[in-house]
Amino acid sequence: MCGRFVLAASPEQVRDHFSHVEREEFPPRYNIAPTQPIATVRLFEGARHFVLVRWGLVPGWVKDPASFSLLANARGETAADKPSFRTAMRHRRCLVPASGYYEWRAGPDGRKQPYFVRPRAGGLVALAGLWEEWCDPDGGVIDTGALMTVPANAALSHIHDRMPLVIAPEHFDLWLDVKSARPQEIRALIRPAPDDLFEAFPVSRRVNGARDDDPGLLEPERAEEVEPPEAPAKRRKAGQGEGGDGGGQLDLF
Repeated sequence: MCGRFVLAASPEQVRDHFSHVEREEFPPRYNIAPTQPIATVRLFEGARHFVLVRWGLVPGWVKDPASFSLLANARGETAADKPSFRTAMRHRRCLVPASGYYEWRAGPDGRKQPYFVRPRAGGLVALAGLWEEWCDPDGGVIDTGALMTVPANAALSHIHDRMPLVIAPEHFDLWLDVKSARPQEIRALIRPAPDDLFEAFPVSRRVNGARDDDPGLLEPERAEEVEPPEAPAKRRKAGQGEGGDGGGQLDLF
């Protein structure tokens, strides 16, 4: 699952990494949330283009977006078969520039600690995305999008059981090629990122509020360790050991 991410690179750095033709100017964002605009790169007439879309995909067949569930994520394993995503999966794939993303880990007491996950070597990554056009009755057009997710790799599975799908630079052309790429070639790209790609560290719970959007959100913090009701000695006697993460389902907030 991916419900918040960061794009702190300059427009020049994004353009150099993704080779899109526009010279767009945009501010750094440190807490991008669903329903907000997100940057995408898509292929049109043989060139890569930079396009802003609203995060939360709305399929073209939806009559009333206000009554439709917010689709911020699409599971990579099933997107090609789901009515909400299969058309976009075939015809409207895109890349989403990111400096990193946030994920939440559940503690023993059920509270969730946010972590910032970023490329170990710095720089940008390309998250796999889908986009759609929705036309209102008056003829207006809204571009919307979703991020694709896959099972977490071994390095990050202790935080959450899902992670965004990352497309390596050598596969940009293949992912964006909705005319010639074969389905089996696209399926081969839907896999967890290499274990050594990312590093993760706990950050402030201020990230829980989408109104907070500043560089301080990326400052490392010590994760809060909250003891369960029983004393440590009793917990060890019960065979649970030390340093466990609770073993429960992990999700946002």
